[in-house]
Amino acid sequence: MGMKDWIVPQDKQFFDLLEESADNVRDSAEFLVNIVENFDDLKNKCHKMKTYEHKGDNITHNIYQLLNKSFITPLEPDEISRLASSLDDIIDFIDAATRMMYLYAIPETDRYIVELSKLVLLSVEEVQFAVKGIRNLKNHKVIEERCIEINRLENLGDEMLGEAIQAIFQCSDAIRVIKYKDIYEMLESATDRCEDASNVLSDIAIRHS
Repeated sequence: MGMKDWIVPQDKQFFDLLEESADNVRDSAEFLVNIVENFDDLKNKCHKMKTYEHKGDNITHNIYQLLNKSFITPLEPDEISRLASSLDDIIDFIDAATRMMYLYAIPETDRYIVELSKLVLLSVEEVQFAVKGIRNLKNHKVIEERCIEINRLENLGDEMLGEAIQAIFQCSDAIRVIKYKDIYEMLESATDRCEDASNVLSDIAIRHS
């Protein structure tokens, strides 16, 4: 191993960790859809979702550790840190939404919970695709296209949240209204966090194009 290899970690390590984080977020979003479509055994499913959240925390910690000992990085350290943090935020909101369904002891999901969860998954898949694109920024337009799509999905999330709240407010059960409104908002917030990640990715694409 040469001196350069000892001082400067391979670029591959950062990209591998960021892609691992994006893959983990995608897995958690896919599991979220599974949960809301097969709404049973929620306690154990929440426990499994927490394993995704813990894995995400560990990956983020490893990225920060690598940044602290790296002299040269493939992207600006701030870019890597912001992207790692934004990916971690997405999975935190997915985990929080799942846990809220369990703690609120809702008897069933409704079409808005299911559709918002599917929207989260679609958004996360776009984020995952864009993260894989930063390994080679020659075709930065592909990343920018993914970011535009994430923004479109986030706008759909806003619209769906409004529709869901309007519908639940027709219910005469105040406790049900509170519970479901909170869950809707938590799921929509997960799409907001996807948009935060896309903003970081867009900045990276523009800066390095």
